Amino acid sequence: MAHFAKIDESNVVLQVLKVNDEDAATEAAGQAHLNTHNNWPANLWIQTSYNTWEGQHKLGGTPFRGNYACIGYTWDSVNEIFWAPQPYASWTKDNATASWVSPAGAEPALTSEQTQQNLDGTHGWKYNWNEENQSWDLVDGLA
Repeated sequence: MAHFAKIDESNVVLQVLKVNDEDAATEAAGQAHLNTHNNWPANLWIQTSYNTWEGQHKLGGTPFRGNYACIGYTWDSVNEIFWAPQPYASWTKDNATASWVSPAGAEPALTSEQTQQNLDGTHGWKYNWNEENQSWDLVDGLA
């Protein structure tokens, strides 16, 4: 089964459809099939990979177009990446990982004690991004 994202003229994903492999032996064949059967221009159907997320193929294969397209994502034809909406104004794109990155770097890891408290159900430790302070804040989701 092949998957195709229907995009608008602004490259925003409107819909994602599955196409039988015999109708999409190539991306161009899938685009032509979708044009014929969905009354939407062939050039506005972009193939996407169900198994690709943040530049990695979850089954160990070759990643394809950065991320599986979802409604509201944006197609970047220059870098051939489907981008999720920008989570915060300060975050920037990392083309290598097809993900958004905070100016403070990756979310910190919980300590082993915090993780155990979460497992015990006594706390719900997690980090939330604080856009005003440009930092990760540790909060207890159960408090």
